[in-house]
Amino acid sequence: MTINEAIIARHAVRTYTDKKLDRDILDKLTECIAECNKDSGLHIQLVSGEPKAFDGFMAHYGKFSGVENYIALIGKKGPDLEEKCGYYGEKLAIYAQSLGLNSCWVAMSYSKVKGAYEIDAGEKLLMVISLGYGKTQGVQHKSKPAEQVSNISADSPEWFGKGVEYALLAPTAMNQQKFYLTLNGDRVAAKAGSGFYTKTDLGIVKYHFEVGAGTENFRWE
Repeated sequence: MTINEAIIARHAVRTYTDKKLDRDILDKLTECIAECNKDSGLHIQLVSGEPKAFDGFMAHYGKFSGVENYIALIGKKGPDLEEKCGYYGEKLAIYAQSLGLNSCWVAMSYSKVKGAYEIDAGEKLLMVISLGYGKTQGVQHKSKPAEQVSNISADSPEWFGKGVEYALLAPTAMNQQKFYLTLNGDRVAAKAGSGFYTKTDLGIVKYHFEVGAGTENFRWE
């Protein structure tokens, strides 16, 4: 499965089978995480075979079950932490989808487990992404019209339209889709609206837009 195919196929999945992640899958995920950390300066970590984080009241309330693997999004505290975690976290979620896994972004419906990951001085755990083999493949979320999230028009280049299309496939908190993409020549501005986790959402959206539009076609403002 290509990355483009994975973006189209991926939907939030909260219930997982008891099938274990084999060593090859774990190695590929670990390698991709290392590359993301090198590029971003984040301290993202893969946690596998750990059921406690999703065994509490909040996880059950959030209808999670069978979660024993997750990606911990950790990094240095700062104004860009949320957007970075969104961008690189989604890159990892889509890569996991291309490997045949399912996933779900989780902001609150989990418990912090001491010793499951390392948080260095000045760092924080922002959120996690559950991973595994889903009992279902999830369902497509409803999307706003492209005109509500961008300045797209009949004269817009094809790559911009494709980028907006992929941006609308991005998971956002409560499916709020509070972002706006503005095309100006070969430059694109991406702005987050107000609301919960919109900075993280913006990072996710920017990754999707890049895959759809092609980074060779534009520059971020």
